[in-house]
Amino acid sequence: MSSTLFRTKKVEQSIRDTEEPEHALKKSLSALDLTVFGVGVIIGTGIFVLTGTVAKNNAGPAVALAFVVAGVVCALAALCYAEFASTVPVAGSAYTFSYASLGELPAWIIGWDLVLEFALGTAVVAVGWSGYIASLLDNAGWHLPDALAGRDGADGFGFDILAAALVLVLTVILVLGTKLSARVTSLVVAVKVTVVLVVIIAGAFLVDGDNYDPFIPKAQEVPAGDSLQSPLIQLMFGWAPSNFGVMGVFTAASVVFFAFIGFDVVATAAEETRNPQRDMPRGIIGSLIICTTLYVAVSIVVTGMQHYTDLSVTAPLADAFKATGHPWFAGFISFGAAVGLTTVCMILLLGQTRVFFAMSRDGLLPRFFSQVHPRFKTPHRPTILLGVLIAILAGFTPLSELAELVNIGTLFAFVVVAIGVIILRRTRPDLPRAFRTPWVPALPIISVLASLWLMLNLPAETWLRFAVWMVIGAVVYFLYGRSHSRLGQAEKTPAPLDS
Repeated sequence: MSSTLFRTKKVEQSIRDTEEPEHALKKSLSALDLTVFGVGVIIGTGIFVLTGTVAKNNAGPAVALAFVVAGVVCALAALCYAEFASTVPVAGSAYTFSYASLGELPAWIIGWDLVLEFALGTAVVAVGWSGYIASLLDNAGWHLPDALAGRDGADGFGFDILAAALVLVLTVILVLGTKLSARVTSLVVAVKVTVVLVVIIAGAFLVDGDNYDPFIPKAQEVPAGDSLQSPLIQLMFGWAPSNFGVMGVFTAASVVFFAFIGFDVVATAAEETRNPQRDMPRGIIGSLIICTTLYVAVSIVVTGMQHYTDLSVTAPLADAFKATGHPWFAGFISFGAAVGLTTVCMILLLGQTRVFFAMSRDGLLPRFFSQVHPRFKTPHRPTILLGVLIAILAGFTPLSELAELVNIGTLFAFVVVAIGVIILRRTRPDLPRAFRTPWVPALPIISVLASLWLMLNLPAETWLRFAVWMVIGAVVYFLYGRSHSRLGQAEKTPAPLDS
């Protein structure tokens, strides 16, 4: 039984599967498209919201260091993703990589994890987008009824119509074609990056050096129940709960890590890239470098404009300009944030449908979902199914507590990909690798340890919810996936006939 659970799918077979006409995706993306996708999904809720939260509660002005720490962890993982994406240019990202290196059961687990990660990420950002749009409508004198704004109405019913509508519109765009998605993303990313650059340039003239004192606030011991530090850290290492100080920076890094989620989504589009061996590494690493630079610059400027104790936790960038007497910039930033979040939703949804499509093509999910549209060459069936489900989820469910599942899911994927690089180097040294992760196995091991460290900084409740989802996934695999696996069926040989 163990041999079937850990059977691996050869890289050559994965590539051959992409050439089947009824399962072949259209190759239309360039390195620039991939970089834009990465920037489009990375710059979003994290930079527009989390900067104020972690500066005020965890790190003070040293939130810039927290972004550096989170960026380094992502960079280590990005180097591993780049090797895999250029070696195995197949839809599915970490799921496909795991199937080629660790085996079928680990691949199923990481695929199941990614489905949750991208679904919750899309829904969370859609709800955040809805809040920005509702605020802009309120400013214009248009007010949505409580029952359609995600708040309980007079009859106890509440549905976030804006969040659901956004997901459904993006679903239609994704069905019509990946290249169209790339064009829409390029336009929106241009607006979003412009807003970030305005914050950096205009805000630099409003910086007060006194606001940086102290840069790393002194650690403050607080009651364990009030600490944002993970109970797992306290249990394993015996450190007293504290905010700020050096440990506050690491705690902040585990929170702002949400701001970097997305570069791994670039890898899910490998099969739709014209020259994946060359362009995937450029898209993954390039988008991460651009966003990390912008994040650090924004956090330094914002904490210099306003003392960290006075920063807003809901709209820190906009409110910092209001506090310095520049309300026009605040409105401009709010508009840019609302526009920018649309690409985050779209690319997360794209990533999820590609993972679902890849699992279906392998037989681990119903093969019905692996048929591409005859005209648009997109996986329209899983796109429509998941788009409708996420629209319902975003409309009905308050997701603030579940958002941390996105972080732990992504970090878990990082761990699996890093381990997979080491294993595939040993088992298939003959594979042509257009990009090679440097310093193997040292760098992947460091990547695993860094990801585990940030995972330990997450609340225990997040670990519990993650474990429950994984148990559900294991049940689905053993009841359906294992017996319907194409790889398993291919390995079966007809029994000899009796003489």
